[in-house]
Amino acid sequence: MRALSKFAVYAVLIVIGLLWIFPVLWVVISSFKTNNVLYSFPAKFWPQPITFEHFTEAWGKGNFGLYFKNSVVVTISSTILLLFINSMAGFALAKYSFRGNSIILIGFISTLMIPLEVIMIPIFKVLSFLGLYNNLLAIIIPPAATPTGVFLMRQYLLTVPEELLEAARMDGASEWKIYWRIILPIAKPMLAVLAIFSFMWRWDDFLWPLIAISDPSKYTIQLALSNFIGEFNVDWGSLLAMSVITMIPMLAVFLTFQRYFVSGMITSGMKG
Repeated sequence: MRALSKFAVYAVLIVIGLLWIFPVLWVVISSFKTNNVLYSFPAKFWPQPITFEHFTEAWGKGNFGLYFKNSVVVTISSTILLLFINSMAGFALAKYSFRGNSIILIGFISTLMIPLEVIMIPIFKVLSFLGLYNNLLAIIIPPAATPTGVFLMRQYLLTVPEELLEAARMDGASEWKIYWRIILPIAKPMLAVLAIFSFMWRWDDFLWPLIAISDPSKYTIQLALSNFIGEFNVDWGSLLAMSVITMIPMLAVFLTFQRYFVSGMITSGMKG
């Protein structure tokens, strides 16, 4: 009976998984179809014949090499900055007792309730005042510190024994050395979680780059994808091909850090 119920659970999960992945699979397969097959009715699932023309045409006419490079620069730079700032903030809130510690934490968490649309104009004015409008730094710096990242890092570092840090201080280690040599290696699982989240957020971001960037040479790949959507028609072949290319970096990052992902998320909630 137990084996039967276990089989039923796995069967349901497999069906749900297939339903979830089917649209993604359809996009990938459709990107290899010729225009005749792509626009045929009734729709055909398999490409007959397989073609790479959509990839070559979109990459050439859309200048996607430049947009891809811009997205890579923005995403990697913003992720590194996020990991650095959030880990230091989480370390301070988790391991230092000072007046206002709880108030600062509550302040961080409360910002989660403020939608981006409310603070877009103040952030835009600050960036314009600093001369960063239409600069890649305008989409790298603002998301460098996130309340979600600070909270998760703080929760994870609460599990680090105080005795370990005290022993390091007795051996003459500075606070910076404790952070660099002890905290960061211990926090690798949570750093991997934040790296995945940050990479996903920055790579898929469309609204803020649309506001902060107007020079086409500085477009990210998400802004470039919108160029294939015209007022009266959509270049579906190129749009599907470039959408597939945009999936590859995100998939590579997740596969690289997946072994840390579950352990990091579980441990972050072990101690409050």
